Amino acid sequence: MFDTMTLTKLGGGLFGALLIFMLGGWFAQTIYETAEYGYGERQQAYTIAVEGDANSAEPEPEVDQVALFAVAWPLADAAEGAGEFRACAACHAIVADDQKVGPSLYGVVDRAVEGVAAFDDYSGALSAAFDVWTPENLNVFLLHPSVAAEGTSMNYRGIDDVQDRANLIAYLASLDG
Repeated sequence: MFDTMTLTKLGGGLFGALLIFMLGGWFAQTIYETAEYGYGERQQAYTIAVEGDANSAEPEPEVDQVALFAVAWPLADAAEGAGEFRACAACHAIVADDQKVGPSLYGVVDRAVEGVAAFDDYSGALSAAFDVWTPENLNVFLLHPSVAAEGTSMNYRGIDDVQDRANLIAYLASLDG
């Protein structure tokens, strides 16, 4: 069924298709790029001007997260914050003296940053940024942890929505009564 001629035709077809694919890529590259400059840097041969280019756009104004939190905090719902805590539960416990990868968040609101003895080594960058975990400090930290406390070991992207942050902080505040 598969004799030498059939296998030769099959191999030739595969290698021929690969050759056409590679030549097509080379041809497209020669059309859209000019000669090399230096070590692999290439200049684009043709650019299309776009109205409203990113270079000419006005930068977006900076949003005052502290002022937004001041509005969102009185409206915070601890029940909604329990749903936000699911992402935190992978590394943090909510039971007193129950430690996971991160410290227990039981009583974290208004607690000193270095309040958990087992995690003093982790909190070097945190204690440089904050003294006490007030709701306002938690808001800043939960927005972008790596920006708020550069060098923190907490590998978390943050919560963009201010109301979600307020709900989470209200939930954490409700844990210890």
